[in-house]
Amino acid sequence: MNQLGSAFTEGIIAFAATNIDDIFILLLFFTQVDNNFRRRHIIIGQYLGFLAIILASLPGFFGGLVIQREWIGLLGILPILIGLKQLLSKEQENSEVQTVSDNFTQTSPSNFILTFIWTILHPQTYKVAAVTIANGGDNISIYIPLFAGQNLNSLGVILIVFLIMVGVWCAIAYYLSLHPAIATILNRYGHHLVPFVLIGLGLLIMYERGTFTLLPWFK
Repeated sequence: MNQLGSAFTEGIIAFAATNIDDIFILLLFFTQVDNNFRRRHIIIGQYLGFLAIILASLPGFFGGLVIQREWIGLLGILPILIGLKQLLSKEQENSEVQTVSDNFTQTSPSNFILTFIWTILHPQTYKVAAVTIANGGDNISIYIPLFAGQNLNSLGVILIVFLIMVGVWCAIAYYLSLHPAIATILNRYGHHLVPFVLIGLGLLIMYERGTFTLLPWFK
């Protein structure tokens, strides 16, 4: 039981230490919510992105596959591309997509399932997932040795803690977005700020991981 308690503590510390900056990204996303970009897109996208990071880290549990830090930094290209697309694109989201999305908000079980499936397939969900993966790509190098030192039960505890913490992170960011001062500033300037934040995030990811050293003119 002591080992499981230790795994529980390690899970909380590891998640908090590697995802502090993710609060700001989620906060920005929540202030951009409209008819076509829903809270469920952010939450499910965050979970999908984090699950991808966990899956990429699981080889550590099975034998310790180590991914070179510089190559992990290439994930920074994802938020850069998303940011450039938002910066250059002046088109409005397709109103037809809004109508379909709104029609799935009924309370019956069948419509709930359709809503969930539609949300998973929605481009906005994958946008959030891509940013989550890119921003958390370096977590892989931390989670691999963390997973490698656990037995199956301890690994299960850590994974459960991680999944709960993703929800906690989303809740914190959402309630921060409701704060009048924060919400006013981000609602006013957020749409202009987000593309530059994403581009800056991508460049920072690549810089911190030493990805630029892979380019011949940086050597």
